[in-house]
Amino acid sequence: MSCPICKKPTVATYRPFCSRRCADVDLGRWFNGSYAVPSEAPEDLEDAADALAKEPREETDRSH
Repeated sequence: MSCPICKKPTVATYRPFCSRRCADVDLGRWFNGSYAVPSEAPEDLEDAADALAKEPREETDRSH
């Protein structure tokens, strides 16, 4: 198996990557939105936002 970022052989410690650097590069791509799960219905995001807005929020004790 080769690293999906640089195509070098993988290392068991970082599998499926070859190094910590390539694992971090992949994580960065997830964080900045380079990877995305496609949706055929653009209203999905709006439905999710509406559902979250309707959920009651838990009160937190901030007396510490």
